Amino acid sequence: MNGTRIRQFFLLLIDAVLLVISLNIALTLRYFSPPSAELWQKHLVLFVPIFVVWLLIFYINSLYDFRKFINQSRIIEQVTKSVLVAFLVTIIFFYLTPNRELNPKTNLIIFSGVFYILFLLWRLGFSILNKKYLPTINVAIIGYNEIIRKTIQTIKKNQQLGYKIKFILSEKNNVLVDVVDHYEIDLIEDVNQLARAIKLHKINVLILEKDISEMKELQKTLFNLLPTGINYCNLTKFYEEISGQIPIEILNKGWFLENLNLATKRNFERVKRLYDLALSVLILLLSLPFWPFIMLAIKIDSRGPIIFKQIRTGRNGKNFKFYKFRTMKVENNNFSITTKDDPRVTKFGKFMRQTRIDEIPQLINVLKGDMSFVGPRPERPELIKDLSRNIPYYSIRNLVKPGITGWDQISGEYHSPSTEDTYKKLQYDLFYIKNRSVYLDISIILKTIRTALGREGL
Repeated sequence: MNGTRIRQFFLLLIDAVLLVISLNIALTLRYFSPPSAELWQKHLVLFVPIFVVWLLIFYINSLYDFRKFINQSRIIEQVTKSVLVAFLVTIIFFYLTPNRELNPKTNLIIFSGVFYILFLLWRLGFSILNKKYLPTINVAIIGYNEIIRKTIQTIKKNQQLGYKIKFILSEKNNVLVDVVDHYEIDLIEDVNQLARAIKLHKINVLILEKDISEMKELQKTLFNLLPTGINYCNLTKFYEEISGQIPIEILNKGWFLENLNLATKRNFERVKRLYDLALSVLILLLSLPFWPFIMLAIKIDSRGPIIFKQIRTGRNGKNFKFYKFRTMKVENNNFSITTKDDPRVTKFGKFMRQTRIDEIPQLINVLKGDMSFVGPRPERPELIKDLSRNIPYYSIRNLVKPGITGWDQISGEYHSPSTEDTYKKLQYDLFYIKNRSVYLDISIILKTIRTALGREGL
């Protein structure tokens, strides 16, 4: 478990403890004395499922994502919004189940107020603690290239991750000099100074631009440093951890052979198919009563078919018919690639895209086995042909089923099907293909819910 995961687990654990403490304080305030064992047990049994829902809402609202905690005003905003949403969800829960033996509306109000105060103070305190007192992970870098420059930028923008770059060992050049001067990083040119610099700066992590087998002149020095407990990290792996992307620029075929062994994911694919089917059936049944209203709104908004159909490419290059609610005007539409703020998108179509309503018919594709709930977005065959010529390893994304949502869609960036944007998108897709798991799928689905509720659609 890396440093970031440890801190995330620590946050989650304290949040859960605060929920329990807040309930105890609320009952004490409500009844002017500590709750009896019977009263406490009754409330705890009822509130434990609510606590789980609250923690899920906190996760969806990125309260465990250190990259989102830039300043205290942002923390206050996110905490306030999250607690308010959790409170409203709980109110709806009690409203829909009024016949319970226990229906503690007053206690819920007191509990929510107490928890909000404690939670906000805790998160603001942790933010200060994280910046000032928690151990810093001192980093040194051997070599320099464009990915190292991006790595430095990412670390500097996200100081809450806990990394601090102390020095770079590389040959001097104008670009590198500008970078180290701008970010106030030491530059070392002599390999013989490496051991001394590592001990002087108390380096915890040493990032290697190249594979250690390619760095013959450094192998002896690094071997002698093993007793110091330093952690050697490949640049690709480190950049993947802090950015959620795989840097295509420095990959070779060997990386794919080592990291994308499909045989190791067979059991996961079986489990994935089961929850794909279960979720698809559930959402289709829940959404079915709203289909007539959606269809009517599409018809009123503009002329044309209700369901948009198009040929897309799926796993292993197999084409299939793709379904979604139509969001664009048919008149004067050459069906070229969609752009940001595309004028062809109708008013209701814009709303559907923001809330992901337009993607509901894709559940039919999931049931048929053409798509999955989570995966790279399916593209048109003619676009794939062109993109494969211009982007290295682009066809690799077709090793898995395309998805309704994916790691790229929750990245917070808009990526059109242009070559430049697809290049960026592929880095997220490769991260998903390499790291796909039930945990990652659940994480993506929960964050997609947040995006839809926040109307942050593309």
